[in-house]
Amino acid sequence: MQEEDNGQLGLVHALVLDGRGGARFVTREGLAGLELGEGESLWLHWDRSHPQTRQWLRQDSGLSEFACDLLLEENTRPRLLPLPDQGLLLFLRGVNLNPGAEPEDMVSVRIHADARRVVSLRLRPLRASEDLIRDLQAGKGPKTSSELILSLADYLTDKIDGLVAELAERVDEQEERIDADERLLPDHDLLLQMRRRAAGLRRFLAPQREIYAQLARNQHPWFLADDSDYWNELNNRLTRYLEELELSRERVDLVLDAEKRRMDERMNRIMYRFSIITMVFLPMSFLTGLLGINVGGMPGADSPLGFVIACLAMSAIGLGQWWLFRRWRWL
Repeated sequence: MQEEDNGQLGLVHALVLDGRGGARFVTREGLAGLELGEGESLWLHWDRSHPQTRQWLRQDSGLSEFACDLLLEENTRPRLLPLPDQGLLLFLRGVNLNPGAEPEDMVSVRIHADARRVVSLRLRPLRASEDLIRDLQAGKGPKTSSELILSLADYLTDKIDGLVAELAERVDEQEERIDADERLLPDHDLLLQMRRRAAGLRRFLAPQREIYAQLARNQHPWFLADDSDYWNELNNRLTRYLEELELSRERVDLVLDAEKRRMDERMNRIMYRFSIITMVFLPMSFLTGLLGINVGGMPGADSPLGFVIACLAMSAIGLGQWWLFRRWRWL
């Protein structure tokens, strides 16, 4: 199921929760005279980019100007803000699973929730809200507004689990590839991409974990008795994901450091060999350069054995250097 406006002027969907795990859809026109029954709650999911969304939020939502300004901010981060007598504002982030998008380019969902109503805004489609609608249609969804935001946060966290596991598996593949054959080079572009992805996820997940911790500690009057336990579980799950991301980053750094050390050792061996070769031929080059000067009195210039004697002298020098380098354990 894909989220659609359906010509409702910015309203992606509106559902009335029946308090038993099910829900019914309501049109934009049906909101005007809607009256909730006992145990029912309303969920309004809006497209934040639509002009009619802004108009409804400021004129018909009943929210304060301050709350509307926060909900319509262009750039925001995960945050929790209780409002006096107006419920709470909750800004969360989820993995971007839309086609052609980078998962670490996380999508934002902005929520205002109180005892009987949840108003959520998104800019790009959310898989978590689609899953939540499926549960409601099957009669297995949340029963209250507090359970609704909890379920939405739960689905957002579930999507993160798969991405964190994928990052760990890719690091495993690179480590196993290098361990199998040290001559193979790691995929530097892939490793840098994974490190960048882990850093991007940590940027939003760390404050989101703190939000879950605050919701677990501070029980709002309209929350259910066991909601704090579920928020605490989400906090623990995000803590584990953050630890996995940090571990993945460290493992990527270790793979890159190990490759750098191997390259340095290889370069050192090459330079060492060049140094040995230079030291071997340096005395010979000096001797040939000395014998090559074109001045009178050069020894052996008129002797037919002069070239042989020079070659024997250079061979003796080379053998002497080889013996000396072996004695010094340079070879």
